[in-house]
Amino acid sequence: MAHWDHGGNNTSDDTSPATNLRNARIGMVLFVIYSAFYAAFVLIAAFAPAVMAERPWAGINLAIWYGFALLGAAFLVAMIYSWICRARDGS
Repeated sequence: MAHWDHGGNNTSDDTSPATNLRNARIGMVLFVIYSAFYAAFVLIAAFAPAVMAERPWAGINLAIWYGFALLGAAFLVAMIYSWICRARDGS
């Protein structure tokens, strides 16, 4: 089909090893933060299920709200990582 070609591989966008290391370090920090948030969810669900059964707002239990928060946090962490690690003109 016409106009579906995305073009060739542009090697001018390659980053230096130092930039790759910095981005990996940032990714690991964000991963640990998100993992702690997820671990709290798992621990509460495993050891305090009565807490997860509470209905704090709109008749929906805390487990559902926490699950939505996990989804939102994953999206937020991805956006933060993308923003921090975006290509800079001076690098």
